[in-house]
This record gives sequence, C-alpha cells and structure tokens, in this order.
Amino acid sequence: MEKLHSDIESVRILTELLVQKEIHDIVLSPGSRNAPLLVSVAKEKKLRHFVIPDERSAAFFALGIAQQSQRTVALICTSGTALLNYAPAIAEAYYQGIPLLVISADRPPEWIDQDDSQTIRQNNILTPFVKYSCQLPVNIVTPEDRWYANRLINEAINASQTAYKGPVHVNIPLREPLYGFHSHGISPQRIIRVSPTRTELLPDEKAKLQGLFFRYNRILLIVGFHTPDKIITQQIEQLILQHKVVVLTENIANKNIPQAIPTIDRVLATIQNEEESLFAPDLLITFGGAVVSRMIKTFIRHHPPREHWHIDLREIAPDTYQSLTLPIKMEARAFFTQLTSGLAEKSEPSDYFRLWKEKENLAEKRHHEYLSRIPWCDLKAFSLLLPALPANTRLQLGNSTPVRYAQLFHCNTIARADGNRGTSGIDGCSSTAVGASVTTRDPTILITGDIGFLYDSNALWIKYKSSNLKIVVIQNGGGGIFRFLPGPSVLDEVEEFFETPHQVDIVRLGELHGFKVFEADNEITLKECISSFFQPAEKPYLLVVKTPRTVNGNILKEYFKHLSKRN
Repeated sequence: MEKLHSDIESVRILTELLVQKEIHDIVLSPGSRNAPLLVSVAKEKKLRHFVIPDERSAAFFALGIAQQSQRTVALICTSGTALLNYAPAIAEAYYQGIPLLVISADRPPEWIDQDDSQTIRQNNILTPFVKYSCQLPVNIVTPEDRWYANRLINEAINASQTAYKGPVHVNIPLREPLYGFHSHGISPQRIIRVSPTRTELLPDEKAKLQGLFFRYNRILLIVGFHTPDKIITQQIEQLILQHKVVVLTENIANKNIPQAIPTIDRVLATIQNEEESLFAPDLLITFGGAVVSRMIKTFIRHHPPREHWHIDLREIAPDTYQSLTLPIKMEARAFFTQLTSGLAEKSEPSDYFRLWKEKENLAEKRHHEYLSRIPWCDLKAFSLLLPALPANTRLQLGNSTPVRYAQLFHCNTIARADGNRGTSGIDGCSSTAVGASVTTRDPTILITGDIGFLYDSNALWIKYKSSNLKIVVIQNGGGGIFRFLPGPSVLDEVEEFFETPHQVDIVRLGELHGFKVFEADNEITLKECISSFFQPAEKPYLLVVKTPRTVNGNILKEYFKHLSKRN
C-alpha cells in the first residue's frame, strides 16, 4: 500500500527531515490546526510518537526522555495558548542544556490579531528560552521556497544538538484545507551536517594552564549537575591523586568518585569562621550546571580564589561565584584530557586535601549521631529511603526540600540522579519522571514533595506510565522549605501565604490513576513497606510518606547546629 502524505509541502519537508536526521521520539498534543503534522507523524513508522493532551505535561515528558537519552525530542502542538503551555519546560531545557525541537502549528499571518480563535503572536514567542527560532513559509511554490524551508529546519535541528545543547522552535503557519492526504512522492531532503566542537587547547594555552595548575597548592573542583560520564570520572580521579585537588560534587552531578566529597553542605557546616581561610582555594575549576548548595556559593563569594576557570560550551559563561577569570569554551572531557597529561611527574603534594577529608569524616560522624536521636520527620524519612534505593535506580528529585535533603546523603550505588535544576521550579517534576521512565527498563524513582506532586498532578493520567515508575511523595502538609528558610520561617504569614497546607487525599488520587499505593506515617511503617515498594512490579507504585508539618524545619535547623558545634 502506498503511503499517504499531507498535501501541505512544508509538512512533508519537515516530516522527511525528522526521519533523515534521526529524531526518533515525537510528543504530540491533540488539536485541529496541527492535524497535518499529527497525521504525518502517525503515518511515519520510523517515528515513535506519544500523545499527551496537556501541553505542559507533554513538554516535561519530552524533557524527561531527552534528559536520559541526550537526543533531540520533538514536540508538536496546535495554535494559540497551547504553545505557551510549553514555556516552563522549554525554559528548564534551556538552562539545563537539553535538546528539544518545538514545532507549533499556527494560523496564517494575515489572521494574527484579527479576533480569530486560537490565534496569538506565536512567531519568536519563545525567543528568550530557545537557541534558535524560525517561521516556515506559508506557501511553498518555487525551488527557493523549498530550499528556504529545508535550510530553516536543518538549522533548527542542528542548533538543538550542537555545542551547549538546548531547545529550538519552528513555527509553521498552515492554511486550510488541513486534512488533505494523498500519495505524494517525497524526495530525500538535503542534510546539513555540523562540525565538531573544539577538542584541543592551543599549545600556548595548554602550557599556561598547566603552569598555573602546578603553581597552586589549593585547588577546588566543583561539579554541577551533569550526565554520567565514565571518562570524566576517571580524569577527575587522576586529578585527586595530586593531593592538592579537592573535588566537591552532588548526587545530580553523577560523578561517583570515592575520594570526592558529595555532601557539600554538611561538610561546610563543620568549618568554623576563624578557619575558613584554610579551606579557601587558590584555583577554582567548575563545570556542569548549577549546584544545589547555597552554602558553597556563599563560601566562595566570601573567599574568592586567585583564578576561577569555568569549562562550558555556552556563549556566555555563568559567573556564579563572582570570581570568574577564564571561561574555557570546550567540552569538559576534552579539557580534562588536555589538563591531566603529564601531571603525575610535576605536581607537589599539599595538606589541602587532608584538611577537607578530616572535615568530611567529622561531618559523617556528627550526621549519624544526630540521625540516631531525632523523632519521626522528613530528615528521618530520607535517612531510610535513600540507602534503600536499588543499585540500578534512575533517581528523579523534586525541587524544594527533596533535592536539598538528598544532598545530605551518599547515593553512590544508583545508576544516575536527575532533577530539574535548570530553573529549579516545582512544576513538571512528575511529568519529567514519567518521560524518563519510558527510556529504560531500570527503576525510575521520583522523590517529591506533596505540593510539587499536586502541582503536576496531570502527569498521573499520562497513559505511558511505565511499570518501572515509582513515586515517593513526602506529605508534610505543604511547602516545608518555608519553615527552614530564614526569611519566611519567622513570619506570621508563613502558613497561609508560603506553606499553603492542603486537604487533598493523595492516596485516593494515586489509586484513581492506577497506582498501587503504599502508606507510611512513622519509622516502623516506612521500614515495613520499603522492601516491597522497591521490588519490580507490573504497575507503577506510589508511596505516601506522611510527616509532621510543623517540626521538620526546626529539626533541620538543629541538624546544622549539631554539625557546626565546636566540641
């Protein structure tokens, strides 16, 4: 049987390029104006498609797939405010460096601002949060029209995948009739390739950087959120052998390095004011995305290094620590390959590494002392949940308190950890986890707060929920982080305007959407259900962990006081 294609040539060109440039996964949301795109994708067997009605959930679902695969995932929506619902996930993808191809159907330009339904100013509407934005021709008649449409689509897809990856936007104005499909012949489209990014330092650059590296005896390497990379991990391990390099990571940095320090805040809490200068670096090296720890940002800003190198492919390197002296625009793997060559013969040892490791050991001791005597609370729940995670877990961490609590614990046995830390919003964490779960057979476990879970509750009716998906909801009755933050926690308005307690029955909500639900409201019941909850299953699981709303903030504050005590 001959394959049918849309009568609209821009749609045919786009569909062919999606196939030829190997954009395998397409997330669609229903609509009328985008009907030619929906049907064309559905008829193309080389494209795997997912249909999700809620565009906000759909975009975060696509982000979850691309986050795990690092391949461009396409999103297709209809005209009007449907496109605006993509915005939170697109902003997150932009700051997290995740490749998404947004394809929005639009009304013809003559109907913009003419009170026609589902018509807004879509062209360039996502410009602040995409790497590339374009609008295809309404009519394709001449060879130049075909060349132009082909070039724009090539440029968009390439931009999503090159240098610092990220989202792009292609807007397609479509005139009626929309539902014409015939056996049009389709010629293979021209493919525009891209050249690789820089992989080597210039000889003078390399000599200068290695000279500075050898000169300094207190070197601090901070790794922000990053994908797992065994080669970079090995390179960092080689740096640590120099005995003057201290490596600070977090679980979402995905660098399981035995001699690194993955619990930044609890170690920093043990450093007394009068000894801070001993731990300040001469040379700071950073790569990856943002770090969760506010304490390390404050520490470095108060004790700026002589040199700060940031390895990043973005056009403008972030100056997070207010000390940037050299942005290095290349991939971290390539940079560390250059830097580590010949280090073993030239480096002199220092006490810097020993000082940090002594504090880490002290923090570890005090951490367990405190956990052994606290009552049932969020911190106690995390102390039971995180060590019990299966070895091959792909962990998703919701924003606000979950991702912060997780940084206080070692998570060395899991496969990887992720969180939406590009913009750090609570929106979309569940949808992201659902998208991530369809990329693997390994367990995908989301730990989220109850407000974040309810905020993204439309994720629960995404029909592609995998049986390997498990969601842990810490139900502490509201936005618990506001009882810990110094500003809101002392206000009379903290409960009504910040914490916003709710009365939603999360257990029944989970059952309504087909989850097998577990409940725990104390240490004993949590221990009883953990092993069953983490077992392989034939349907998604939900674990609701209820903790007392008003005590969590004080317990966490006392935790840091215990870490920082002088004796």
